[in-house]
Amino acid sequence: MAARKGCTPSQLALAWVHHQGKDVCPIPGTTKIENFNQNIGALSVKLTPEEMAELESFASEDVVKGDRYMNNFATWKDSETPPLSSWKAT
Repeated sequence: MAARKGCTPSQLALAWVHHQGKDVCPIPGTTKIENFNQNIGALSVKLTPEEMAELESFASEDVVKGDRYMNNFATWKDSETPPLSSWKAT
């Protein structure tokens, strides 16, 4: 589809994320200007509802099993953080 659209696969992926809705924003990371410029090019990739449906068909929905992080990272995940309102500026 990227070839059909005249864009790179990464631009297509960023465009797909961008087309998910107004409450979703792709945040690509890069350390190279040429990659940054390529990422910006994704903003000009327009996807039709049919193209969005085609892209969605490539990814199957599945039930997520298990935790996101391994057990040795559980200490920070399960820690209790005081509410922001209880913090005092010094």
